[in-house]
Amino acid sequence: MRILVTGAAGFIGFHVANRLLTDGHEVVGLDSVNHYYDVRLKEARLALLQQQRNFELVRTALADPEAMNQLFDRCDFQRVVHLAAQAGVRYSLERPDAYIASNILGFLQVLEECRYRQIPHLVYASSSSVYGANTQMPFSVHRGADHPLSMYGVTKRSNELMAHSYSYLFRLPTTGLRLFTVYGPWGRPDMVLFKFTKAILDGRPIDVFNNGHMKRDFTYVDDVVESVVRIMDVIPTADTEWSSDRPDPSSSSAPFRLYNVGNHEPVDLLEVIALLEEVLGRKAHKNLLPMQPGDVAATYADVESLHRTTGFSPQTSMREGVQRFVEWYKAFYGVT
Repeated sequence: MRILVTGAAGFIGFHVANRLLTDGHEVVGLDSVNHYYDVRLKEARLALLQQQRNFELVRTALADPEAMNQLFDRCDFQRVVHLAAQAGVRYSLERPDAYIASNILGFLQVLEECRYRQIPHLVYASSSSVYGANTQMPFSVHRGADHPLSMYGVTKRSNELMAHSYSYLFRLPTTGLRLFTVYGPWGRPDMVLFKFTKAILDGRPIDVFNNGHMKRDFTYVDDVVESVVRIMDVIPTADTEWSSDRPDPSSSSAPFRLYNVGNHEPVDLLEVIALLEEVLGRKAHKNLLPMQPGDVAATYADVESLHRTTGFSPQTSMREGVQRFVEWYKAFYGVT
């Protein structure tokens, strides 16, 4: 198939595009290559993708209607995998406007193109951040997620509602994937594992929020990719058992679905730090801090729906994932 992957220079987008190319698909990767973090890392990812024969890179912003129209005019996409977004909970406290521009206006343009081109299936990345103030564990797609605590979470929840509207009004099949703390090789420098690894190797203290009393459902990137690839071909149809009297938020009378993608095994942040210390052979100097605004103490994914639909559940152990990440980090940055 010919597949559009937005955010192809990003962490997850790079891995998804690479897997699709390996599977024999033709991939058009779209990315604005912005300066939210080190562009050299993004360019290094793109350089690997561009070595493959069936990859085309388009550098443009999602919210550019003319560029998007031209792209969809000349390419007959069988799938659109939308992974481009302004990421990061903490940055959304500083620049909420960046999240509206990319995550709302950009996603609207994607929906419009998919609507008019009658794309068979739009798969897009949502986030565990939509659960926000919810403390009922594990987080389930079958319960409400209407109290996000950051503008990042707000925009991701908005994406889900926008997608449902297009699924209902225009019968556009859409599937949203609520991703839980994705990590692994080629990860983002603003994410916790990357930041901790760099600080420990540099001999600098690491900032540990909520005095270390944090749990995260860390999900290895290969497991996320496998979930995306499998769900891509499960095109949603109207749920014949859906009831407006007892509405299930994860499905609809429209061709719309939501799934959690997580490891279903929350890990204490202090355990992750201890594992990093073991793998790196160095001790971390911890700077214990209070909870950051917009953050949550714990995340925990119920992935029963994902497993029931695809036969797959993320399963890479934290030890294995951290080992692979550290090996990549040392190789990429020349750390001996």
